[in-house]
Amino acid sequence: MDFQIALMLGQDGIVNGAIYGLLALTLVLVFSVTRVIFIPQGELVAFGALSMAALQLGKTPPTLWLGVGLGLAMLAMEGWRAARGRPVEWGSTLLWAVVLPGIAAVWSLLARPTGLAAQTVLTLLIVTPLGPLLYRTAYRPLANATVLMLLIVSVALHGVLVGLGLLFFGAEGSRTPAFSELRLDLGGIPLTGQSLVVVGVAALLMLGMYLFFERSIVGKALRATAINRTGARLMGIPTELAGDFSFALAALIGAISGLLIAPITTVYYDTGFLIGLKGFVAAIIGALASYPLAVVGALLVGLLEAFSSFWASAFKEVIVFTLIIPVLWWRSLRTRHVEEDE
Repeated sequence: MDFQIALMLGQDGIVNGAIYGLLALTLVLVFSVTRVIFIPQGELVAFGALSMAALQLGKTPPTLWLGVGLGLAMLAMEGWRAARGRPVEWGSTLLWAVVLPGIAAVWSLLARPTGLAAQTVLTLLIVTPLGPLLYRTAYRPLANATVLMLLIVSVALHGVLVGLGLLFFGAEGSRTPAFSELRLDLGGIPLTGQSLVVVGVAALLMLGMYLFFERSIVGKALRATAINRTGARLMGIPTELAGDFSFALAALIGAISGLLIAPITTVYYDTGFLIGLKGFVAAIIGALASYPLAVVGALLVGLLEAFSSFWASAFKEVIVFTLIIPVLWWRSLRTRHVEEDE
């Protein structure tokens, strides 16, 4: 390895780390607000990329019908809750189950967008409601369950979504056109415009999330819910809607991540699993609580993966996932165990 190869590997590591950083931030957000370790986050990445590919082939993305089906299930569940005299937030329910899927269906079936920008917006409109719909149908009925029970639900939901991905899109992979065809040569190192788009969009999203949580009322409400759910409820914050919003943000960022990687690598129905696991490793480095440490962990994972692919390509996945062992060992030494009340 010489200096030029090291720079090329470093570039790949930063690009990959940017994607892992976005996923790590969403995993930390969802866990902080809802106590859910959202393993299916990677499937939303794959759904975003494959839905975009379907639109570019002139087809209706099957994920549109998944959203419609989940919306109907959500309406049935909320109607049952209302019949039993329980409070129902009909405004948010209709938004996620009817309004957004309805707009996406009309736009996809009647307008048939052909431009890259319009297809991008439509893809985000299709995939984003899947987050709160999955939360309402799979997680919210178990809101008071243990973290282990919620993890089991996440594993089961991951299996279901992978199976649906195979049914919807088949075993063949897909790629989409790049958002930028720019080609640069910096000191003999090739640099593509798509790589700059990935890093730039990731940086803007991270900055936007920082400003959102620091400056906006909704962001501060989510932070309050993450710190003390009971206290936030006593202060009038609708904590159940906070779960909706956190899952919507996770789905949105997952879909954007899928759109960013689809021009770089071929995406298959199960591609999101490994990507999501690497984001999970980065989130673990941040203790599922610290956003800055999660971003640092994501860059570390990306660089480790890139250099491992050069030195030991057959074991690069093993090396990346082994990183979690010393992190957990170190945290077990520095964390005082507190017995839970029965």
